[in-house]
Amino acid sequence: MGNIIIAGNWKMYKTQAESLVFLKSFLPLVSDTPSDRQIVLCAPFTALAVLSQGLHGSRVAVGAQNIHWELEGAYTGEISAEMLRELGVRYVIVGHSERRQYFGDTDETVNQRLKRAQQSGLTPILCVGETKQQRDAGDTERVISTQIDQGLMGVNQDNLVIAYEPIWAIGTGDTCEAKEANRVIGGIRKRLDNAAVPIQYGGSVKPSNVDELMAQPEIDGALVGGASLEADTFARIVNFQ
Repeated sequence: MGNIIIAGNWKMYKTQAESLVFLKSFLPLVSDTPSDRQIVLCAPFTALAVLSQGLHGSRVAVGAQNIHWELEGAYTGEISAEMLRELGVRYVIVGHSERRQYFGDTDETVNQRLKRAQQSGLTPILCVGETKQQRDAGDTERVISTQIDQGLMGVNQDNLVIAYEPIWAIGTGDTCEAKEANRVIGGIRKRLDNAAVPIQYGGSVKPSNVDELMAQPEIDGALVGGASLEADTFARIVNFQ
């Protein structure tokens, strides 16, 4: 196991005020977290500035949930790498299944976003995963291999995090069994040029299953959705045993 990265993905939750309330409760709960665990909060764009200020000097890093591949331009509603860097953002989620499903992200645009993040000094968290239908059809490996191979074309694997998020487990309460998550993540690692890339598991991670998940040899962290919205719940996940 390499670096352990526990990231919370707040999705479209939390105003600036709610973000500050979260920090007030959360930071004392992670003051004794082992130093080999990187904690990241991936917040909506509107909350990034207050989070960055509130986390200054702490061991928690700020992450964004998306990035555009151009430096600037006529892209209404999009956010550039430089805008994120100015706010102290260090990580950015790329290719989350909800971006692919609802907003038209493809393996090609995910690849472009990944490269822009790296060129701008940000660390991308690349999300890959299969749907229930794909899993039931026995297509898990093929789907993920395609996402990995196309998503990582021309990408520097020395500055990268990958999150395996089975789409059927996101927000459903259905967690992929720990040994199965470990098996799939091991398969992902075999496709990489750099076996030391941290690979997270994501999909209904919660206090009741995080210890078992993190005990698996291939799993280097977690990308946490709903359970990252409550300070005590997310702190318990960060402080897994």
